[in-house]
Amino acid sequence: MAEVFPVQLNIGDKAPDFDLPRDGGDHVRLADFAGKPLVIYFYPKDDTTACTTESITFTALAADFAKLGVALLGVSPDSVKSHDKFIRKHALSVPLASDEEKTMAMAYGVWREKSMYGRTYMGVVRSTFLIGADGKVAGVWDKVKVAGHAEAILAAAREL
Repeated sequence: MAEVFPVQLNIGDKAPDFDLPRDGGDHVRLADFAGKPLVIYFYPKDDTTACTTESITFTALAADFAKLGVALLGVSPDSVKSHDKFIRKHALSVPLASDEEKTMAMAYGVWREKSMYGRTYMGVVRSTFLIGADGKVAGVWDKVKVAGHAEAILAAAREL
């Protein structure tokens, strides 16, 4: 496997631009959120246990984020069709972007080598970015554990 040197985004960096298809057949761009804070959470796969729990929790807190004027966006390499099914199955309200080419995952440094059961492979490392209204990274959470994570992001968003 070729060695990959992922991008390392830090607080204060300009958030990388993106333009991806999203659930419902529309597109989503960083410019759509200009002037308002944005939480971008990257997750590996639709309808797996941890990814489902994470998306359900962000959906449950969506109104709290909205009260703060903070938008939410989930991103995975799954197809739009998979996202649509995932949203319907779990009554999710968070928009989900489809990054099948992994361009956004690479730009944000979350497409990395992983290992499980002694096997190494490339995949999305569960990560979250809080983007300020100025378009700069205000918070980075890498190798996220799902329990309590969405609540921690909400607390950080309150500090913006």
